[in-house]
Amino acid sequence: MITLNPSTTCGPSSWLLYKLIKPHLSTSPQLILTNPKTSAMASPKLTPFVAVVALMLAPSLAQLNPFFYTFTCPQLPFIVLNTVSQALQTDDRAAAKLIRLHFHDCFANGCDGSVLLEDVPGVIDSELNAPPNNGIQGLDIVDNIKAAVESSCPGIVSCADILALSSQVAVVLSGGPAWIVPLGRKDSRIANRAAAANLPSPFETLDVLKSKFAAFGLSSTDLVTLSGAHTFGRSRCLFFTGRFDNFNNTGLPDPTLDAAYREQLRQLCATPVTRVNFDPTTPDTFDKNYYVNLQNHKGLLQSDQELFSTPGADTTAIVNRFAASQLLFFIQFGNSMIKMGNLSPPPGTPSEVRLNCRRINPSTTTLHDVI
Repeated sequence: MITLNPSTTCGPSSWLLYKLIKPHLSTSPQLILTNPKTSAMASPKLTPFVAVVALMLAPSLAQLNPFFYTFTCPQLPFIVLNTVSQALQTDDRAAAKLIRLHFHDCFANGCDGSVLLEDVPGVIDSELNAPPNNGIQGLDIVDNIKAAVESSCPGIVSCADILALSSQVAVVLSGGPAWIVPLGRKDSRIANRAAAANLPSPFETLDVLKSKFAAFGLSSTDLVTLSGAHTFGRSRCLFFTGRFDNFNNTGLPDPTLDAAYREQLRQLCATPVTRVNFDPTTPDTFDKNYYVNLQNHKGLLQSDQELFSTPGADTTAIVNRFAASQLLFFIQFGNSMIKMGNLSPPPGTPSEVRLNCRRINPSTTTLHDVI
């Protein structure tokens, strides 16, 4: 068990963070901390304000290190926590936007911040122009985090690490688990628009989804777990209205979509770009209701419902386990996020710590490297 108190933390930034969050803690403050090697968990209770303390409380993981910025940017946890908290005050979808950016970044060329790069003719063919990234949002939140970080720690923290850390903070502030966030990624100086085809589509069958995840060393459990991020956020109607009447050219509705829910969605979808909650019960809370919805045939996307309704699939049992235990879901979510966050760009990829997350640094800077 890991209890949050000054004696268990490391360094001055940990002590300051403890003082910051202590008024919000219960009588016996405890953290949910997951480790991909042990799957250990301290407690089923979690206070959202302890999001980034996990950075100070774990050994190095893989090639990345949760202590990477302890001395070069000790303010980083505070900056991310404060900026994401501010974003959530005015935008209920801010948390979902951030985790989607991280996911879309890692599945195209590894976790290198390349999803954030905008077009530069002859230099950058932006991943933002790829169909799977059509309509992706949240870059303004990343810009705000980056600006605050650069003000305190210029040229130190990568945009790729900002995506990883802000995703964790966003989940915790929405009621979800904390996990150790390994840090030390670099930002790619290139984009790979074609690689965005690796991203799962809302129209795909379970076999296709599993093959896409397996290509990155991610298992069926990782697929079901990471899909659980659809417990909050919204989707545009154009991604699921095809399930209403002529599903897969059958002339019939998708039989795995609850009929009453289908008609409710039909009423909500005034236009193809209208956004509808992924979770009709607790739309802005990170919890296990996503899996309960799948059991009730209320998965919004075909790709969601495939996890439960595909006959004979190994994913059905995983959905059932998570629907029965939020604790198990939270443990595995941290493990799978670490695993996904460890996806690296191809060796030799030119890299740097970007000063502006949307643009590569000028060639005159001295921050270039290779991954």
